[in-house]
Amino acid sequence: MRTIIKITLASALALGTAFGAYAAEFTKGTVKKLDVKAKKVTLIHEELKDLEMPAMTMVFRVQDDALMDKLKEGSSVEFIAERVNGKLTVTQVK
Repeated sequence: MRTIIKITLASALALGTAFGAYAAEFTKGTVKKLDVKAKKVTLIHEELKDLEMPAMTMVFRVQDDALMDKLKEGSSVEFIAERVNGKLTVTQVK
């Protein structure tokens, strides 16, 4: 009985995690400023539907150095921003 419960819970957790990964939506923006040392980017962006924020210009943390390499001042990007430890953070860029 315990095994069935554990399998059911593990399946539900995996399904929820997979759904969460696909739920994030890319947002269009323009890189206004980069602060490589502080790992921050200022973006002029469209509405962030996932975070319920209107279009504006704001500063985001950048999750890792590989993402920083994809960002150039003045370039147009599509990105995903999430709250990571309470901070708005760019987690994906294309």
